[in-house]
Amino acid sequence: MSQSRGTIPVNLAERPPQATPLRRQAKEVSGMAGFYEFFAGGGMARLGLGSAWTCLFANDIDAKKCETYGRNWGRAELKQGDVGRLTTSDLPGVADLAWASFPCQDLSVAGTGAGLGGKRSGTFWSFWGLMEALREERRAPSVVVLENVAGALTSHGGKDFAAIGDVVARTGYRFGALVVDAVHFLPQSRPRLFVIAANRDLPIPTAVVRSSPDPSWSTRSLERAACGLPTHAKSAWIWWSLPLPSPRTAELLDILDDDPNGVAWHSVAETRRLLGLMTPLNRAKVTRAQGERRLTVGAVYRRTRMEKGVRRQRAEIRFDGLAGCLRTGSGGSSRQIIMTVNGERIRSRLLSAREAARLMGLPDDYRMPKNYRDGYHLAGDGVAVPVVRHIGKHILEPLVASRRTAARAAA
Repeated sequence: MSQSRGTIPVNLAERPPQATPLRRQAKEVSGMAGFYEFFAGGGMARLGLGSAWTCLFANDIDAKKCETYGRNWGRAELKQGDVGRLTTSDLPGVADLAWASFPCQDLSVAGTGAGLGGKRSGTFWSFWGLMEALREERRAPSVVVLENVAGALTSHGGKDFAAIGDVVARTGYRFGALVVDAVHFLPQSRPRLFVIAANRDLPIPTAVVRSSPDPSWSTRSLERAACGLPTHAKSAWIWWSLPLPSPRTAELLDILDDDPNGVAWHSVAETRRLLGLMTPLNRAKVTRAQGERRLTVGAVYRRTRMEKGVRRQRAEIRFDGLAGCLRTGSGGSSRQIIMTVNGERIRSRLLSAREAARLMGLPDDYRMPKNYRDGYHLAGDGVAVPVVRHIGKHILEPLVASRRTAARAAA
């Protein structure tokens, strides 16, 4: 662990250029392609797309997230407010891409189960209403990306995903999906669903499609969901082709600070209480780590488990060099805990907001909220930056380039 490491050393070739501070970078983009960023949070999709893309419009309802977005990108393109109150007059020009990381709470396995009918995840319909209205104005984005939890595939027995596929196909898009785990790029286990839709008249390069699902980016749930689509949506389905990135080099230990801001090491008594919440299986993991006689770092979540009909709080630990998936619930149980083991010495503390940001691929010059809770929430509610960069480089940019080549040939 180090107190001044700069930025997380993960797959630098897969990350967007960071030669200039974020504010300056936003003004110096080359303008290769324009995009709208919905449910923008702190602008992680924008950062992942990189300087080859120009943000035309950004929107989020959360005032604190918008404040952070403004600190890093400026507020020129940002409109704070409910997506349901936006109209096409708010959206300038014609975008090559619309990116929407719409809320996951009602689609998550750990969520409410309300699905697309829920108050949060149901905002998808307001967003898609804008896409339909842009289609009527002949301003539909060439490409749309929907990002959410993998639980969106199985929500309501697959009916929610089928509903998404139905409306996407009816609006005039061909589409497919990938399940990309950030673990390929970052020391965090974070699988997410990316639905990528392309205009039906968009020439699609053969290099970005395949005839069957890629086991690296597909799951049984995704394949079942694709099979469960309405007939007309099945005919619009695409299996996208995405190369594997270079092997990840960073582990959890590499992103941690010796003396982090905003969090303190637990007392001996607090660490003992945490150990006391572990089952024999998890406590044995700690004992094995002690036997290694070197500094070992584990990630801990407190969870509620049913044991013999009784709900009990348990602490579960992993020592595989990875953090668990960052979550954003308001309770203390949703915040990830770091446990360090070095022989007989065992210490524990919360993961800091800056460390959480590194787990999402945010550089250390990214301006985080000053409040711990706000910073942790911002990171845990975002999209992993290098995942966006990888998809942008290998699928989105070839799609946009293909459209522009076709337009020049037709001129």
